Amino acid sequence: MNGILPLWKEKGMTSHDCVFKVRKILKMKKVGHTGTLDPDVEGVLPICLGRATKLAEYIMNSGKVYEGEVTIGFSTTTEDASGDIVEQQPVSSRISRKDILSVLQSLTGEIMQTPPMFSAVKVNGKRLYEYARQGIEVERPSRQVTIHQLDLLDEREWFEGEAIQFSFRASCSKGTYIRTLAVMIGERLGYPAHMSKLIRTSSGGFDKQQCITLDELKQLQEKSAVSSIVQPLQTGVEHLPKWTINDTLAKKVMNGSVLDMPADWPEKATEAAVFSEENLLAIYKLHPDKPGKVKPVKVLAD
Repeated sequence: MNGILPLWKEKGMTSHDCVFKVRKILKMKKVGHTGTLDPDVEGVLPICLGRATKLAEYIMNSGKVYEGEVTIGFSTTTEDASGDIVEQQPVSSRISRKDILSVLQSLTGEIMQTPPMFSAVKVNGKRLYEYARQGIEVERPSRQVTIHQLDLLDEREWFEGEAIQFSFRASCSKGTYIRTLAVMIGERLGYPAHMSKLIRTSSGGFDKQQCITLDELKQLQEKSAVSSIVQPLQTGVEHLPKWTINDTLAKKVMNGSVLDMPADWPEKATEAAVFSEENLLAIYKLHPDKPGKVKPVKVLAD
């Protein structure tokens, strides 16, 4: 089976748990996920089956949408509700809707983030959460991420209380830590903060309505009807420019040949999904060392 399974990850499971269970249900080895979701977070987790595992990075690169809740008044070790309190500062005055919208606007676009200590980022060959569990603080490399849109999901004009909570929706690039974004929102409002809730509502172009749970997958497998939910390979590259070729060229593409730059190569594209009729064959890019040539990045056809 080759394709993308839009899975709804439930709370209490790691992304790797989901991959393990899908392998067991479908009785197949070649299964991979498209971006880690913390155990406390539920949401859309596209699962790659068979040859689709080659497309995992492209699905991750197509962006994600989250709906989260920030609590202002105290921060935690993990930057979410599962951690121990680090700093506490009761909110001493009302915060206006205008102030919150201004902060959200200031965090829209390209921003720098430092990954939280409780994360899977590797430093010196070891994951940060491994250092964190040993109580070791290490220097983490900051990285640039893109917040495409950041909306306030709360109609109040004024927010008050010792701990203030409000919901937001973030459309963002791969590599964004929403926990860290919640902390940054609090910092710009002048208080310690953490992310108190999170759901991933969209990933790789899939939303909740298209997803199934592991229990539903089991039921489909028992009815031999899994193919009804598995999406074709091309759904993972719909954000890429498309280059359609003839049968003669298709044979060369399937062999992974370097080709002359075609006249119909998509304008201004550095990379393109290569199709023969409706079949996705490969992903090609401009050759970095040979001007006027294109080369394969991934060959996807048998």
